Amino acid sequence: MNESEIFKSLKKSLERLKEILGEKRTIANRDSAIKRFEFTVELTWKTMQKFLRNQKIICRSPKECLKESFKIGLIKDNPIWLEMLDDRNLTVHTYDEKLADEVYDRLSNYLPLFEEIKNNLEKIQK
Repeated sequence: MNESEIFKSLKKSLERLKEILGEKRTIANRDSAIKRFEFTVELTWKTMQKFLRNQKIICRSPKECLKESFKIGLIKDNPIWLEMLDDRNLTVHTYDEKLADEVYDRLSNYLPLFEEIKNNLEKIQK
């Protein structure tokens, strides 16, 4: 997948995440929101990775890509990025109702970060 395709997928995933977060809270919507969150995190760091690679910067992990993105000013240095990665790792590798509720309650906190990277990449592409 090239940079343009992965970025399109990121934008679509973000829209779907926002859509489900706007729905009534149910167990099914919570679980759907968490899955969409996981997709959006994955696509975000993969988009960063592709963008950085085009800048001749190699990163192999989400945290490494965040660090490099901070360095070049693609995103602001914000500790919430790391909290977001931690939540993504929790939801992918563990599942229980209490954890799902806790993570779901934090998902809207991550929307501004996703919007930041989307907006910055759109500005660069113009």
